[in-house]
Formats: sequence, C-alpha cells, structure tokens
Amino acid sequence: MSAHHDEQDARGSVSSWNLPNILTAARIVMVPFFVWAFVLGGPFGQDSLLARWVAFGLFALAMYTDKLDGDIARARGLVTDFGKIADPIADKLLTGAALVVFCLLGELWWWVTIVILVREWGITLMRLIVIRYGVMPASKGGKLKTVLQAAGIGLLLMPLVPVLGDWWAWVGWAVIGAALVVTVVTGIDYVRQAVVLRSQARDAR
Repeated sequence: MSAHHDEQDARGSVSSWNLPNILTAARIVMVPFFVWAFVLGGPFGQDSLLARWVAFGLFALAMYTDKLDGDIARARGLVTDFGKIADPIADKLLTGAALVVFCLLGELWWWVTIVILVREWGITLMRLIVIRYGVMPASKGGKLKTVLQAAGIGLLLMPLVPVLGDWWAWVGWAVIGAALVVTVVTGIDYVRQAVVLRSQARDAR
C-alpha cells in the first residue's frame, strides 16, 4: 500500500494525520527554536553571527515547508479542515514572532508590527466568523503580501549589516514597508468581501 493511501482511512476520507499537516505542525514546533536563536544572535547578529544564521535558516526552512505542504495537499487531494485552519495559524505565529523579536531587539518600529499583527489576526478571526456564509479564497494581493513579508523578514534576518553596512537594513525595511502597504490594502479588501458575502447569504434566505 502506498503512503498516499495510508493517509486516507477505510472510508476514503482524508485523514488529518497526513504529510502536509505533519509539515504544518513541524512549522509550529520550529517557532520557539527560531525565537531562541534569533534572540541569542542579538541586534543585527552582533552577539552571535552563527545564532542569527541559524534563525535565518529556520525561517527559510519554515517558509519552504509552507509552500511544500500546500503543493502536496493539492496534488494528492489531502486538503483537510485541520490544514485550512492550522496552516495560516502556523504562518502567522512564525511571522508574528519574527516581527516582535525585531522590535524587542530595536531593529523594527513597534507600530509596523502592531498594524501587521492586528490585520493578520483580525482577518483570520473574521474568516472564521463568516465561514458559515462561504469561504473567502486567498487573493493575488494576499499572496503578494505573504511573499513581501517573508522577503522583508528574511533580508533583515541575514546578519549582513555588520559586514555590508546600514544600507542592507534599509533594503529590508523598504521591503517590509511595501509589505505593510499591501497588508493594509488587502485587509480592507477582505473586509469588503466579507460584507458582500454576508449580505448575499442573507438575501438568499
């Protein structure tokens, strides 16, 4: 019997204990180790370049598994309700932890992190509330937001400021600034979609 069949029960339904969901769970487990290495490295990696590179490596690995688990789930038909909920939560835990630690180390402004986190968790909560009316699919803008956030965090995580100078930090901040704009704009669009979805569902009654 193949591994693919092992991930489905006797009735043919998809088991929550499958490879994509295991990868998602592993991403959540990575978060405390990522934070530990990140803090150990100190501001811009000045306390420990090795620890900072480890933090970057864990973040890059987590971002790769994020893409991988989605690809596997769709290719093998292993999409589950657990995965739909756990996957975005895992993403937000990782990016949220990164942004908070940046602020604690003095590498990023708190207001940037607060705006992004309020939008991310607010939209997640809103999606859970309106799910009874229908599902709001991820938009192209939402996907761009994710890419920009990951790129900005990744650039700042790399301890290259001590080597290349402050301009490297400004590159990272510029990308995070772009991510912030897209984050806010897509957040407003998701709210609009939720209002329309709720209105259409009520009119259909």
